[in-house]
Amino acid sequence: MKSTSTIAVVSFVDEIKRRVSALPVQKTEPIRAIRKEFSKRIVSLPPKTVLYLADELIGQNRFVYRWIAYELVEHHQEALKSLRVKELEKLGKGIDSWYAVDSFACALSGQAWREGQISDSTISRWAASENLWWRRAALVSTVPLNNTARGGKGDAKRTLAVCELLMNDREDMVVKAVSWALRELSKKDSASVKRFIHRNKSKLASRVIREVQNKLTTGLKNPR
Repeated sequence: MKSTSTIAVVSFVDEIKRRVSALPVQKTEPIRAIRKEFSKRIVSLPPKTVLYLADELIGQNRFVYRWIAYELVEHHQEALKSLRVKELEKLGKGIDSWYAVDSFACALSGQAWREGQISDSTISRWAASENLWWRRAALVSTVPLNNTARGGKGDAKRTLAVCELLMNDREDMVVKAVSWALRELSKKDSASVKRFIHRNKSKLASRVIREVQNKLTTGLKNPR
């Protein structure tokens, strides 16, 4: 016999799928409105049930449901606090695009790292992965350390440590993430970023140097 929580999760998944499929246009605003409604409806559920719901949504093998899953966890305070390495790597299983990685790292892994729920060594392990998407996840996880909207207050030490691990990587999605990580840190600690760029000019991709210097001097990644 299925448990009450299992029945509830299956019901939620079916309803979310119906609601999303019924949208005339699947854009961020209407999809997020559905997510916000469900966040209110699951607020009293225990963290394990919320993570189970997220896992079931991710199993639908469409990015829209993965995105909803990550946001449901992010906006359930106790579920977000419950994340450790095991839970995060299960939620991150199958990330295979920049948008899946960025949703995962900004909503979940970066915030868990900032709050001490996972260690620096976990992020370093991801940075050493053969899978480029996990390498990108390591870099994008630095964004919530520095982004005010994500709760970041600035963390040059950890951000630059990850950038240093991956500054020789020339996979396009990794190069772009190095640039993003440094540009985000520059909003909190431009001096540290300037020193890092100067010290590592011979190792960093030209794109990184150009975009970060543009950000430092003009406030824009690609000024016209």
